[in-house]
Amino acid sequence: MNGIFPKAAVIGTAAVFGLIYSLSATLIALDLMELGMSETFIGANAAMHAVGVLGMAFLLPRIAAFFGIRETMIGSLFLSAVLLILFPAMPAIWLWFPLRILLGAVSEALFVLSETWLNALSKEENRAKIMGIYTAALSVGFALGPMVLSVVGTKGFAPFITGALLTSGAAFFVMAPSIKAPRLDRPSHGNPLIYMRMAPLALAATALNAAVETAGLSFLSLYALALGWQESQATQLMSCLMFGAIVLQLPVGWLGDRMDRRKLLIILAGLAALGALAWPLILQNRMATYVLLFIWGGMFVGTYTVMLAIIGSKFKGSDLVGVYAATGLFWGGGALAGPLLTGAAMEITVHGLAFFAAASCAVFMVMAIVLRKGV
Repeated sequence: MNGIFPKAAVIGTAAVFGLIYSLSATLIALDLMELGMSETFIGANAAMHAVGVLGMAFLLPRIAAFFGIRETMIGSLFLSAVLLILFPAMPAIWLWFPLRILLGAVSEALFVLSETWLNALSKEENRAKIMGIYTAALSVGFALGPMVLSVVGTKGFAPFITGALLTSGAAFFVMAPSIKAPRLDRPSHGNPLIYMRMAPLALAATALNAAVETAGLSFLSLYALALGWQESQATQLMSCLMFGAIVLQLPVGWLGDRMDRRKLLIILAGLAALGALAWPLILQNRMATYVLLFIWGGMFVGTYTVMLAIIGSKFKGSDLVGVYAATGLFWGGGALAGPLLTGAAMEITVHGLAFFAAASCAVFMVMAIVLRKGV
């Protein structure tokens, strides 16, 4: 049982990270719009999250080594709760910018440390399965944010307090005496960019997932509408994709523990590329679309699950924190580039989203084949 409780605490923290991100992003944007702020203002405020991620990527390996993984995670959870409550309490709206930076920083700490801790708890024979459960929990957290808002509403203090209570509950869970975390040495590299040479494939996988995921969130419904779908049906497509991303991570993890993980990575990326190419044909049939997106979501997100297992088998301790911190930088870059490139592609052809997703997965597959050195 001692091995189960720490894993449960870390996986629960991953779900809380996803919830904080999706709840705060949606809630803050809606509140700013209600206050009459322009789209440019709202976008600038959202960009502050990435600024916080960037800053924490350089600081986190040393912070975690000094305070410890468990203590840093507990502090990040409580600080997240405080920051959420401060948003509606601020007397001036410009103060939401530094709050958003800090929220991005603590969210990055939760993201990186939960992956590091769970990898340290995993054995090589079950690492991919455990990371599959982790990725599924992360996706559940992303889905829970909007669901929480649908229950408590988006007005006043209530949604912020609800988010704060959930994060505080996770902190008390991690504080249980039976939950121990591995100790970290000082990082061998102070600059996370050094891991571009040590782990190029891992960073590419992060950028790929961020680019295609954010592009899908922005354009999948619009793509379906352009092909003649009704609005109510088109908005369900992302939920179908995310459901596949949650459910299919367990079989992906099972495979990752029973075959060469790099080969599995190549297969999943190749199938995801072919699946995206099939979208223009399949989206003509409603039921076939739901089936394809369910399977495609599992294969696409599965590339990230398998990559997490590969990283955990190659890096340990503070270097593992450093690699995951570097992935935060590439996540930001991918999340920025994905919607921009997809928007440009959809100006050229109505199938721009499908072609962008297919090309991205194909490029990553080629990288996985060619890059034999590094992770």
